[in-house]
Amino acid sequence: MHRRLALVRRPGPRLADGLVTHIERSDDVDPDLALRQWQGYVDALAAHGWETVEVTPVPDCPDGVFVEDTAVVYGDLAVLARSGAPERRAEAAGMREALQGQGYRVAEITAPGTLDGGDVLKHGGTVWVGLGGRTNKAGVSSLRALLEPLGARVVAVPLTTVLHLKSAVTALPDGTVVGYAPLVDDASLWDPFLAVPEEAGAHVVLLGDDTVLMSTSAPRTARLLRERGLRVVAVDMTEFEKLEGCVTCLSIRLRG
Repeated sequence: MHRRLALVRRPGPRLADGLVTHIERSDDVDPDLALRQWQGYVDALAAHGWETVEVTPVPDCPDGVFVEDTAVVYGDLAVLARSGAPERRAEAAGMREALQGQGYRVAEITAPGTLDGGDVLKHGGTVWVGLGGRTNKAGVSSLRALLEPLGARVVAVPLTTVLHLKSAVTALPDGTVVGYAPLVDDASLWDPFLAVPEEAGAHVVLLGDDTVLMSTSAPRTARLLRERGLRVVAVDMTEFEKLEGCVTCLSIRLRG
């Protein structure tokens, strides 16, 4: 990871109105606490060598802080997403400029395709794409057509129990996919696969070759990962977890 840059977007005033799909809506989202937690997340990135760039705010978009959903980056190509939730499509504002400003070529998913960036897990040349929630077959096909010429293998993964694929699984630095078994439709898609004891433990962000960022809501998983030789950086995510968010959702990591 010779380049470590993350695009982020601070939470807006309507955060508590964000969409929820597979959980009950919480009536106690604290916007002030959410802002402090977001800043703690950004500070954790910076403390581990990541530069952060703030994308144009979208104050009228409750879910705007979940910036990962707006684009997928592979090699020198950035693909602007087209959310399966029409209410979220305005969040793409400013993303083309932000990505072009970092030197990326930009393409986009167009109708009838839909795709959320949170449905896309990448590792070692394979791109797994969650299918059945915010991403449809046309969206997967469009992404495949854009990424396969770059050498990617694009694999559709059925989803039935979570909002996004990365709500169920993410990958460790060595390629091991970690997931919370009750939310994983078919763990046999990944080898190796490591079941973790907490839902929030399925969500990791790679900060380096031996370091991961995760939520303080998964202390048992943190111990498990430390036993595997990883350094774990834990941050509070409670307010975002009330809205089906997690550590992966709050940034687009650029490593190219």
